[in-house]
Amino acid sequence: MINLTNHIPNILVVGDLMIDHYVWGTCERISPEAPVQILKVQKENNRLGGACNVANNLISLGAKVSLCGIVGDDSDGNILLKMLEDSNIDIDLIAILNNFHTIKKTRLIAARQQVLRVDRECEIVSLDSQMILDKIASKINEFDSIIISDYAKGALSKDFTQSLINLANSFNKIILCDPKGNDYSKYANATLITPNRKEAENATNIKIDSKDSLFKAGFKLKEMCNLQYAIITLSEDGMAIFDSQMTEIPTLAREVFDVTGAGDTVIAALAFGLSCKLDIYKSAEFANAAAAVVVGKIGSASATLGEIFSYKNDISKDREIDNLLLIENLKKDGKKIVFTNGCFDIIHIGHISYLKKAKSFGDILVVGLNSDNSVRILKGKNRPINNEKDRAFVLASLSCVDFVVIFDEETPYNLIKKIKPDILVKGGDYNGKDVVGSDIVKDTRIVEFIPNMSTTNIVNKIKGESNE
Repeated sequence: MINLTNHIPNILVVGDLMIDHYVWGTCERISPEAPVQILKVQKENNRLGGACNVANNLISLGAKVSLCGIVGDDSDGNILLKMLEDSNIDIDLIAILNNFHTIKKTRLIAARQQVLRVDRECEIVSLDSQMILDKIASKINEFDSIIISDYAKGALSKDFTQSLINLANSFNKIILCDPKGNDYSKYANATLITPNRKEAENATNIKIDSKDSLFKAGFKLKEMCNLQYAIITLSEDGMAIFDSQMTEIPTLAREVFDVTGAGDTVIAALAFGLSCKLDIYKSAEFANAAAAVVVGKIGSASATLGEIFSYKNDISKDREIDNLLLIENLKKDGKKIVFTNGCFDIIHIGHISYLKKAKSFGDILVVGLNSDNSVRILKGKNRPINNEKDRAFVLASLSCVDFVVIFDEETPYNLIKKIKPDILVKGGDYNGKDVVGSDIVKDTRIVEFIPNMSTTNIVNKIKGESNE
C-alpha cells in the first residue's frame, strides 16, 4: 500500500484555464431538418476544465493549490473565477485579459454518451509573461512542486515555459509537464513529462506497438528533453516509467465510462505523491489508481484519497497504512473509522463474525495485527502458527476489512493514538476490564465472541487435546 506523510502539499498549477460545460439530455428522434439527432435537454452544468481540472484534482486529494493562467474579461471568465474561489483554489496568479474569450468546451451528453462537443476559444493577443514570472518567483518558496498543464491554447509559449522550468530548477522545485504538440524541446530540463501513447509517438517518431518500441520511445523522450523521468500513459495498458530502466504499471480500471480528464488526474496525483516524498514508483502507482477511479465516472472528474484507497482495497490483497494524512482525508470524506486488533492466527467463523460486526459500526474498518514477535510475547514461543505476512494477507482478503496495520508492541496503544479512530472495538472477554486505547476514542464497544471458537481450541483439537 502507498505510504504518504502527514505533510499537506502546496502545489502551483500553470496552464490553459477553461470551463467544461455539460448539456445532459436524451435523444429519441432524428431532426426533420437534417440527418442529426435531437437532444432533449434535461439539465446543464459547468465544471472546471483544462488546468483548472488539474487544480481541482489536487484539491480533492487534500492539497493546497494555486493556479496561474489566463481568463477573459467576460461573463465566462467571471463564472470561472467564482468556481475556482468556491473550490478553495488560490487565483492571485491568474491574469485577466481584454479581447480574450475565456475558453469553454460544451459537451452534449445523451444516455451517458458524448454526442457532440462545441469549443469557444480565441488566440491570445498580448500577455506580459515577465510580469507573471515575477509574481510566481515572489511566491515560489511556498510551493512543493509545479505542474505545467499544456492544452496548446496559447498560455504556455515556449519561451515562457522554458523560463518557468529554469525558475523551478533554480529553487530545486519538482516540475511536471503534461505536454501537447510535437516540439518537446519546450519541456526540456523538467522533472518529468507524461505524454500518452499517441503523443509520445508523435514526439519521437517511433510507433509504439511492442515492448521494445515502448522502451525506445520512452528513453528517447527522456534523453531529448533531459528529464529525470519520463512517463508514457498507455490507456487500458496502464503506464510505463523510464528512470534507469523501464517499469510498466498495469491499469487498475475495471469499468471505463469516460476518459475525459484522466490525464489531468494522473499529473495531479503524480505531483501530490512526489510532494509527499514518495518515490516515482509509488507516486505512479498512486496516480494509476486515481485514474482508475476517474475513468469510472462521467465527464471531467476528480478522485478523493478515500475513493482511491477504497478502490485499491477492492482489488488489492496487501493493505497497509501508517500515516495520518490518509486517515484524516478519509474522515474528511465523512467516513467513520472503526479500529480493532488481535493476533488472528488461524481465521475461523468466530473471527469473521466479530469483524463483520465491528465493520457494521462504521464505514472503514482498520485491523491492528500483532507482529510475530508481539504474538510470541502474548501466546508463547510456539505461536503464531502463521507468520505476520500471511495473516495480514488473509485478513486483507476479507470484504469487511479495509486496512491491516502490523504493530510490534505488546499493545496497539501507539497505533490507536496515531489513527484516532471514531470507534474502538474489543471482544467479549474484555467485559468489565480496561480497554487499551479507550482513553483516546469517544466510543468503545464490546462484541461477544462465538463460544468455544478460538485458535487455541483449533490447535488443541489438531493435537487431539480437545475437550469436545
